[in-house]
Amino acid sequence: MDMELARFNMIEQQVRPWEVLDQTVLEIMRKIPREKFVAPEQMRLAYADVELPLAHGENMMHPRVEGRMLQELAISVDDSCLEIGTGSGYVTACLAHLSKEVYSIDTHQDFLDTAHQRLLDCHIDNVTLEAKDAFSDLDTSKQYDTIAVTGSVPEYTTYFEQMLKVGGRLFMVVGTEPAMHATLVTRTSETEFSRTSLFETVLKPLNGVTHVKGFVL
Repeated sequence: MDMELARFNMIEQQVRPWEVLDQTVLEIMRKIPREKFVAPEQMRLAYADVELPLAHGENMMHPRVEGRMLQELAISVDDSCLEIGTGSGYVTACLAHLSKEVYSIDTHQDFLDTAHQRLLDCHIDNVTLEAKDAFSDLDTSKQYDTIAVTGSVPEYTTYFEQMLKVGGRLFMVVGTEPAMHATLVTRTSETEFSRTSLFETVLKPLNGVTHVKGFVL
């Protein structure tokens, strides 16, 4: 299989038609070998328009949703990024190429171990990976320029936006099937936030969200 051609087709047939036109984002997605972030038996589907299954009942996002998320976050080379849900490590790799540094957490240690090796194989060294639950283990006193939440939450929470620097951006998917909305939050001042609904999609719930008081799926 011609992986370079498959990557090109993913960009032109899936990502770009979803209004992902930022040239930096498109170039990063052209550059990163997505096939290195999937299981060997899934390699032929690495660039397909599907949510590839991971262990623990998790999935990789559709490439088009990944591209849209990266574009909406408007990441700059000096940004510090927080990723909630490392998963396969593919989005982690994209964030690492776009930003200064990435702090990525996941509740599954095997995901982190696999992602660590994949990132090393791609010569990516500006990522810190840690096994943490986003709602109980995270140091909420730290602030970031961008926050990417790769699982959905059933209702909007201000929990993550408090970790944004002024001017920082947060991407998260809110709702339950079949009505979920990708949301972009921008911190405009110490006390004010701008929240924009971007598009409809469906995403697996963030691991651990069912244990958070007030969240019922």
